Amino acid sequence: MPRKGPRKSSGRKYGKAASKSVESAMRRRKRGTLKSGKSGHGGKVKSRKQAIAIGLSEARKKGAKVPRRPSGGKKR
Repeated sequence: MPRKGPRKSSGRKYGKAASKSVESAMRRRKRGTLKSGKSGHGGKVKSRKQAIAIGLSEARKKGAKVPRRPSGGKKR
């Protein structure tokens, strides 16, 4: 029986390049070399979630397949 309604797009949500970028950020966090803020002027990143966010942000800048950031107010 055919399904009705909008079709879900198949495939990966994040590209392989994005995965590599996050992996690299996590490794830098473990080594203690991952810094927050523009050009690393912030402090050391200790949070796992923050490291993932930085990795995805870097991947986005390189043009990797990463979903758009949710627009709207920042969550706390």
